[in-house]
Amino acid sequence: MSSTDTSTEEKIKQAARVAFAQKGFEGAKIRDIALQADINLSSVNYYFRSKEKLFEIIMTETIQELFDKAVPVLNDHNTTLIQKIESVVAFYIDLVLNNPDYPFFIMGEIMTGSNNLPLMRNIEPLLKSHFAEQLTALNTEGKIGYHPYHVIMNLAGMIIFPFISRPPLLKSGRFSTEEFEQMMQERKKLIPGWVAQTLGI
Repeated sequence: MSSTDTSTEEKIKQAARVAFAQKGFEGAKIRDIALQADINLSSVNYYFRSKEKLFEIIMTETIQELFDKAVPVLNDHNTTLIQKIESVVAFYIDLVLNNPDYPFFIMGEIMTGSNNLPLMRNIEPLLKSHFAEQLTALNTEGKIGYHPYHVIMNLAGMIIFPFISRPPLLKSGRFSTEEFEQMMQERKKLIPGWVAQTLGI
């Protein structure tokens, strides 16, 4: 692939990231992405075939980027278990605030039984991380021990579910967009506290 092709693909993906973040999957149009990337509409279809395929690529790259940032945090031998959880929670909440369709993409991929999600490809490194070792060590400290995957699933649920419930909450009028985002910022502090209580640390 030539450098021109690479540059064009990157321009399209960058424009798509902005469009999907601002308008969501349904609201973002291919013509808007083409206009933002300053290319013709046929070029988007040439490189990515459909909006669905482009969205899948953007989401997969976004998730992989998160793992690339999170894994060094989870393997930092100089931080406590709670410090690691605080960092990961902040990573995830910021990610989903900036990518509102992320939870629905994840759910769709899981429901179809897809093994292409970065979570599936990265689960082994997570379970062998220093974070997992710290969780396992709770057994030897006389505290209740947990398989690391329990904690990972609990963190994912506490972070992702509020975003899944976001559309009906906003539609009901119980929360404004600003109030919902403020609540998510509060959860950056609340979730590590709840996990600490569960683990007895």
